[in-house]
Amino acid sequence: MSRMIILTEADLRSVVTLDMDAITCVEDAFRALSTKDVAMPPILRLDIPEHRGEVDVKTAYVPGLDGFAIKISPGFFNNPSIGLPSTNGMMVLLSATTGLVQALLLDNGYLTDVRTAAAGAVAAKYLSRPDAQVAAIFGAGLQARLQLQALTLVRPIREARIWARDRAKAETTAADLTGTLGIRVVAMADPHQAMSGADIAVTTTPSETPILKAEWLEAGQHITAMGSDAEHKNEIDPAAIAAAGLYVADRLTQTRRLGELHHAIKTGVVPAAMDFPELGQIIASLKPGRTATSQITIADLTGTGIQDTAIATLAFARAGLAGAGTPFES
Repeated sequence: MSRMIILTEADLRSVVTLDMDAITCVEDAFRALSTKDVAMPPILRLDIPEHRGEVDVKTAYVPGLDGFAIKISPGFFNNPSIGLPSTNGMMVLLSATTGLVQALLLDNGYLTDVRTAAAGAVAAKYLSRPDAQVAAIFGAGLQARLQLQALTLVRPIREARIWARDRAKAETTAADLTGTLGIRVVAMADPHQAMSGADIAVTTTPSETPILKAEWLEAGQHITAMGSDAEHKNEIDPAAIAAAGLYVADRLTQTRRLGELHHAIKTGVVPAAMDFPELGQIIASLKPGRTATSQITIADLTGTGIQDTAIATLAFARAGLAGAGTPFES
């Protein structure tokens, strides 16, 4: 007989929030990816094009951790038109010693949302200028909101601009964020205008054509791209990758296959064999990060299984301390 804990979204929201602990958890995961013998297979993805749907399966084993997570993450981008969220999902945490299920985390994508926003904060912490105060967010969905919230935890953000194809949604998001974060957040009709004078830009869309142009880049800016997690997605003009003073991947083998780098290689502006640092290498001081205030930096975040194992492990530990969840024996 084996015993596991079932954790609902409500359980998980009660024990895990987007805070500095979550950011540190993801930061440590990036560091482990570059310093430990982590086992992390390529993402398994199932496409359902007639419904603008995709399902990603991610996992990773980190030596020293008691468990490892397997995450099922659907994204169905027509869902908002019928009143449903575009992302969903669940995680299973298994014992790294026996393979038995330790916990079923029915998070509906909540933990993915938190760890993705935390990864954006980690990228900004290591790559943006420490005095960065103005943020431009491309997209107006949940991840856009969380990315800005995460940025305010690591940088002295005083102003933010929101651009989205749906102007009304951008206006609503900007108004909500002004209230919740206590900073000036405005919706912009023009994406170039949103970028002008921004210190940090974050792209959070499922766009298949670039929404951020290379000619908009200004000295000292940092850009985090986190929407391009499939081969057909492309938020950043490929020429921007070539123009940046520093390009950083979350996992280079992955961004060559499905990130913004993939499109830069495909269009020929970057050689296929060109080497780039990974964020974990910069965190671990194995590679240099930003070297000048005028440098343009780009982080290409495609999402890694180690982030899911890290956030699931944090959630499981906190749930245990709080007595959250429902035990189940089989």
